[in-house]
Amino acid sequence: MELKLGRIFIEDVEFDSENKIEDGKLIIDKEGLWEEVREDHRLKSIDFEIVRPGDNTRIIPVKDVIEPRYKPEGGEVFPGFLGSEDVVGTGSTVALANTAVVTTGDVVGYQEGIIDMSGPGADYTPFSETINIVLDCEVEDGIKDHEHEEVLRLLGLTAAKYIGEAAAGVEPDEIVEYEHQPLLEACAQNGDLPKVGYIYMLQSQGLLHDTYVYSVDAKEILPTLISPTEVMDGAIVSGNCVSACDKNTTYFHQNNPVIEELYREHGENLNFVGTIITNENVRLAEKERSSSYTARLAERMGLDAAIISEEGFGNPDADLIMNCRKLEERDIDTVLLTDEFAGSDGASQSLADSTPEADAVVTAGNANEVIELPAMERVIGRQDFANRMAGGFEGSLKEDGGIEVEIQAIIGATNELGINNLTAREY
Repeated sequence: MELKLGRIFIEDVEFDSENKIEDGKLIIDKEGLWEEVREDHRLKSIDFEIVRPGDNTRIIPVKDVIEPRYKPEGGEVFPGFLGSEDVVGTGSTVALANTAVVTTGDVVGYQEGIIDMSGPGADYTPFSETINIVLDCEVEDGIKDHEHEEVLRLLGLTAAKYIGEAAAGVEPDEIVEYEHQPLLEACAQNGDLPKVGYIYMLQSQGLLHDTYVYSVDAKEILPTLISPTEVMDGAIVSGNCVSACDKNTTYFHQNNPVIEELYREHGENLNFVGTIITNENVRLAEKERSSSYTARLAERMGLDAAIISEEGFGNPDADLIMNCRKLEERDIDTVLLTDEFAGSDGASQSLADSTPEADAVVTAGNANEVIELPAMERVIGRQDFANRMAGGFEGSLKEDGGIEVEIQAIIGATNELGINNLTAREY
């Protein structure tokens, strides 16, 4: 499979009466966007806002973040959700780089997050560096939480597709080609280089902890092989409300840095054989089944080593450790990507589970670190959620509009794909 991923680097965004890109500026037909999203009868109202890096602006609570994209040769940018059910990962796709669609509103609230476009909070989220088209949504009364999530998920995907269509007829600023060989060929190439795979854990615990693969709820799948180009081309969509710090937004799935890095090393230091997606379960028997199946797939692929990334914390730590132990038992070396919940002083147990085989672990940071976020001139969404969102507490929201929270409340702060800005230093 070969994917040509083009990027148009957007320098500014504004609303006007047509969809187009001119000299690096993305112009969005605001009325046309409204017509696209208003068909959902469950939507009561929606406001569109544009925020830019450096703005004295806070978005809270954030439901999802999505990169606008367009497929010039036809096909669906979010297969299974908006029309075509065809598979993706081949042909050409164009991304509007430096932009993102952000959904907010009166959502579930307790496990959504914050994006500050300036100030100390901006350093913890990659979305302080994108030009964000924000959809502030209100749904009809009586809508259940799971349906509310669905409304915002579909609105975000619809808006990202519509905005992405501005790329029609525009030559990308860069085009990067990614190729993934059939499994037997992939295993046979690159001589004696170690065969490395990626174990991609998807949040799937249910009750608003869901991820979708070609619109199928990941808790309904067995671990399976997927081409990395499919991941990069919109096959995986976020539908969850896990803590903001380590939630994999749809944007993160579209721009998975683990896959990008494995492609960079492919043929030089390793042979990137393929990707296994697996789920994170609630019941012990389900965890055992998925981890055993994942290990069997990895063994059949002939892997020498694997990177395993987690989404979430606590309960999913058990899935992470099971995957690690069972791969190591098959002589497949593992590196784990996770974050920590070690208390504000860093002295508590970092993970809910462990095993001696987990001797190569990369941490994305301690999500319990506390930060003071100053008041912002402009707030989009519902700032009163600060007192009850994960990472917040009664009194988090100050009288002057400032917020005291754990970095757990900031979108992407300790993201377990490594897309965040935290690093480690030696004292």
